[in-house]
Amino acid sequence: MPLVPPYIESLSPYVAGRSAEQVQRAYSLARVVKLASNENPLGPSPAAVEAVRGVLAKLHLYPDGGLALRSVLASQFGVKVENVIAGSGSEGIMSGIIRTFLCDEDEVLTTDAAFIGFQVLARSRGVAYRTVPYRYWHYDLAALAAAINEKTKIIYLANPNNPTGTIFTRQEFDAFYQHVPERVLIILDEAYFEYAQDNPRYPDSMHYRYDNVITLRTFSKIYGLAGVRIGYGFAHERLIGNLLKVKLPFEPSAPAQAAGIAALADKEFLHRSLALNARGLRFLTSAFRDMELNVVDSSANFLMIALEDPEQATRLCEELLMQGVIVRPLSAFGLPRCIRVSTGTDEENQICVAAMQKALSARV
Repeated sequence: MPLVPPYIESLSPYVAGRSAEQVQRAYSLARVVKLASNENPLGPSPAAVEAVRGVLAKLHLYPDGGLALRSVLASQFGVKVENVIAGSGSEGIMSGIIRTFLCDEDEVLTTDAAFIGFQVLARSRGVAYRTVPYRYWHYDLAALAAAINEKTKIIYLANPNNPTGTIFTRQEFDAFYQHVPERVLIILDEAYFEYAQDNPRYPDSMHYRYDNVITLRTFSKIYGLAGVRIGYGFAHERLIGNLLKVKLPFEPSAPAQAAGIAALADKEFLHRSLALNARGLRFLTSAFRDMELNVVDSSANFLMIALEDPEQATRLCEELLMQGVIVRPLSAFGLPRCIRVSTGTDEENQICVAAMQKALSARV
């Protein structure tokens, strides 16, 4: 019997994008702009930073397992505490879902080139992992519904989707849900929810309180708290109750929870972040299309560009790196001819566009 199961042995670990410091050293650059990880270019919420400082003198005490944050979220969203879970980013909760609900004979169903974090977690369980292709870079919910079988246990949907930035609509989700058996769990990953919430066509899952839907959200994106790992989820109390049995006892950490609670109340930072992102999306989309690049319409804080072939994508990423601009190649996701560009500050976006123009002109 092997020490490591074959489905673990065959996995590739998640590889984060290169840091600005790594690229700066590798290419001897004075300045590096990182637009690869969908981080908030304004940094963290100032209120969150102050809240973290306030708990540093109590780091010798165990945290309360997220109860304080769960209570705040329950009040804000009009649900019971029993409907809320907090964890180390939405991926921490996602990991708990995989461990809690999947049995050996179950299957997972999602789209091709789904969020890489989910791919790794789901495949690490050793169950069948089935996908359907995108339709014009969108989830093909009709095809997903048709692919459900008696072994389907979890369907993963990200809305807005990472890495494409696209959304599915209320009408599309309503039609899809009619074909989902009650025994099938739907994970609605809404890590980029805040960027799309004002779109009247966007199906905010908090308006779909179905017993077999688990909503996941994060503080890593719009609130700028990727470094402390804090996320949360909503679901039927029976689902949450079972997730709490599996979750690490003292997760999330005290600083992470304090940061999350403070960030929720920092509406001014939220509005500034949304305005900057909207401006950045408009600027980058227009500029890249003027360069005749195939840019996918985005409802998140990044753009996906589909290039002619994997070689062109690799070469473009490298040419941008040499100019001090980090973007994300998407081969690990399963999209080798695509790259993802996060929005930055106004200045960073201008630097990115200039670097892209230079890289593309060098190939002519």
